[in-house]
Amino acid sequence: MTIDQDRDQDAPTVRTSPAAGSPTASPGPVVGPVVGRIPVLDVQPAVDGGRWPSQAVPGELIPVSATVFREGHDAVAATAVLVRPDGTDGPTTRMTCVNPGKDAYVATLSPDAEGLWGLRVEGWSDPYGTWDHDATIKVEAGVDVALMLEEGARLLERAAEQEGRPSRDATVLHEAATALRDTSRGDHERLDAGRTEEVRAVLDRLPVRELLSPSATYPVRVERELAAFSAWYEFFPRSEGASWDEESGCWTSGTFRTAAERLPAIKAMGFDIAYLTPIHPIGRVNRKGPNNTLTAGPLDPGSPYAIGAAEGGHDALHPDLGTFEDFDFFVGRAKELGLEVAMDIALQCAPDHPWVTEHPEWFTTRADGSIAFAENPPKKYQDIYPLNFDNDPAGIYAEVKRMVLLWVEHGVTLFRVDNPHTKPVEFWEWLIAEVNAEHPEVIWLAEAFTKPAMMHALAKVGFQQSYSYFAWRNQAWELREYLEQLTTESAHYMIPNFWPTTHDILTPTMQYGGPPVFKLRAVLAALLSPSWGIYTGYELIEHAARPGAEEQLDNEKYQYRPRDFAAAEREGWSLAPYLAQLNRVRHQHPALQQLRGTVFHATDDENVLCFSRRRVDADGTEDLVLVVVNLDPHASRETTVHLDMAALGRQWWDRFTVRDEITGAEFEWGEHDYVRLDPYVEPAHVFHVTG
Repeated sequence: MTIDQDRDQDAPTVRTSPAAGSPTASPGPVVGPVVGRIPVLDVQPAVDGGRWPSQAVPGELIPVSATVFREGHDAVAATAVLVRPDGTDGPTTRMTCVNPGKDAYVATLSPDAEGLWGLRVEGWSDPYGTWDHDATIKVEAGVDVALMLEEGARLLERAAEQEGRPSRDATVLHEAATALRDTSRGDHERLDAGRTEEVRAVLDRLPVRELLSPSATYPVRVERELAAFSAWYEFFPRSEGASWDEESGCWTSGTFRTAAERLPAIKAMGFDIAYLTPIHPIGRVNRKGPNNTLTAGPLDPGSPYAIGAAEGGHDALHPDLGTFEDFDFFVGRAKELGLEVAMDIALQCAPDHPWVTEHPEWFTTRADGSIAFAENPPKKYQDIYPLNFDNDPAGIYAEVKRMVLLWVEHGVTLFRVDNPHTKPVEFWEWLIAEVNAEHPEVIWLAEAFTKPAMMHALAKVGFQQSYSYFAWRNQAWELREYLEQLTTESAHYMIPNFWPTTHDILTPTMQYGGPPVFKLRAVLAALLSPSWGIYTGYELIEHAARPGAEEQLDNEKYQYRPRDFAAAEREGWSLAPYLAQLNRVRHQHPALQQLRGTVFHATDDENVLCFSRRRVDADGTEDLVLVVVNLDPHASRETTVHLDMAALGRQWWDRFTVRDEITGAEFEWGEHDYVRLDPYVEPAHVFHVTG
């Protein structure tokens, strides 16, 4: 069904089914023959057959694979090609068959610029490979020797005359053809002249390709580096600089100006993004009190997620925080420090939001005439009205786009979207496409702790990053299983963002693990995922639990929470220096800036996790990081680590030097290595393999 509701000249046309011709649909693959002369099947990366683009960033090594074969026994080969945004062919490489007989071909390619690229795989008949195979057998058997040598000579002469062949390479081929015809040599010597490493290298650079059969071209969206590699720092601006007056018994809210004073410390810890929870007016009707109590006192600030009041809605600022001039000052100060600003998009309304009176059709009206508030039984959120996207989709779409572009105009470059899984997927596909068409620099993070199908769908339609289940994966087997899913099943389109805690999530592990668990979980989040984040107070090891809930006591959503960071650092119990070390290591090692390449290694103690990340660039430059973590925050663990030496690019007998990037200690390691990790001293080794 198609619903066209043109509210005004600029309102979007909303279609409920992308299959019906939704304007949000990403371009699919270039449609060609189902099977070419040389069949090319199972091309990856291809998200749902090319319905949506796979994701990458400039310089990322993209693994390409396909199944390529033909009838009969002639040799086949394959080439992987990246197509630039302007339609011209870009990086190209010959693929390698990794399992002869099963026809699986692989390669890696790397885009060098942002934009909507394409990927295709070309299958082709390989006459040199066929001749090499057949001539070797026949000359050895003394069958058709003269014929095979002459056919080889003619093939090499034809190859030498190919367009684009460098003169030096052409000379190599002509000389080989002459040697194949040299009857003064023995048959095997003549054959070997056509099969030298030099000849093979020349034909690898520019092969003879016959029956060229390209696959469809599959879209690859290449976005800026921060879309994949980022470190987020979340805080409530109203708490930064907030103060309590004993005489009046009142709080004074922090402002954008006082929040800006926190930015240098965020930068010093190595974070890239200063993420603000909602900064809009907060509703007064049904306002929640401390710890989500139903009744708020007259001075309780309420939850910033209950958006909207007489002062305005999603396009307004809470007056306690300051004016747009103050907000622009905050964004400008962040940019001066090399930080980008992210803000929350929470598409929900307090009962006194202007939308409730101006557009009652945007909400769900119950049988008794009341507007339905948000519920997640048995939880009730009386201070929030969810939007109903089915009543007036065109109106809601247009208003949300206007609101988002307003904040982009004020310098916001990233949006963390609250509960996107409770809104239509096609809405996000439309909104992200519309905004990124005008502002491709904008990055979207989905806060969707929900079923995998929905999380994956949100990533496919445009969200560059996604919150993950990391917070609840604590055992070694859980982490291995989860990372194996992320690095295989969804690696082409979903970039996970690991958060040990959030303002809503404080798992039992974090509640009772003490300082060691905060360090070890930071190591895992920062080094297992190229994108990670912390909620302010993590560096202070805040872990007081609210009884019966997976969240902190005195939740900052419902009250002011100023912190004395300076005192914690003076007294030596702040984790800020440790977090800065982790972010420094991340920036120094390209291997840690991509999800792919993660390998887990065996240990004799399941409480010790060992993993590596290896990256080898086209020029042969290697970066190899090896991490060993004690997952038990309560006791020292000692064990033997058994390394998969092949995964490290080493032989089983090799010895090499490892340098701990946290402590500076150096060791000589090999295939089997002893470790002892005391969580109260140092819960992890972060090794750079230097030898």
